[in-house]
Amino acid sequence: MQAGVIAVQGDVSEHASAIKRAARAHGEDADVVEIRNAGIVPDCDVLLMPGGESTTISRLLRDEGIASEIQDHVAAGKPVLATCAGLIVASTDAKDERVETLDLIDVTVDRNAFGRQKDSFEAPLDVKGLDSPFPAVFIRAPLIDEIGEDVQVLATWEGDPVAVKQGAIVGTSFHPELTTDARIHDLAFFDTVEASQ
Repeated sequence: MQAGVIAVQGDVSEHASAIKRAARAHGEDADVVEIRNAGIVPDCDVLLMPGGESTTISRLLRDEGIASEIQDHVAAGKPVLATCAGLIVASTDAKDERVETLDLIDVTVDRNAFGRQKDSFEAPLDVKGLDSPFPAVFIRAPLIDEIGEDVQVLATWEGDPVAVKQGAIVGTSFHPELTTDARIHDLAFFDTVEASQ
């Protein structure tokens, strides 16, 4: 499996480690590549869109010609995991004209709705498809406040969706890569891949 991590901005190493752990649990190897320019996405089986600063990420994806490649990846039915700022960029509406969304998942999000960096917290989440709570880390997390009819809610926190799925795309408000628990990566990639085989 070739896993691409969008690396135009922000730290990507934790996502790389998580996808490798998830692959090992299935007796597979994951070759992880960092994507900073066009031409790499078409060779990837799965994509990760990490957190960071959504306005910067969206601009760089357009400037580098990566945005359309991600959209083609999704159109081909290949899996994507979009976390925190990655979810904002993947959404249909970020409620911020500075963010050029990719319209990959039919949700509206409020950037930083859970507060500033000092308001970060960890919470045990019940996630559909997982047999025990997931230790979710929220850092300046976006709030999913509207979802389309084709979007499945995988987890909520205090009544609000914080993990969603549409087709082969999973989006989370939280940072699953900041724990040693790789089950969200497993859910996003291996469950989807195995179901399609």
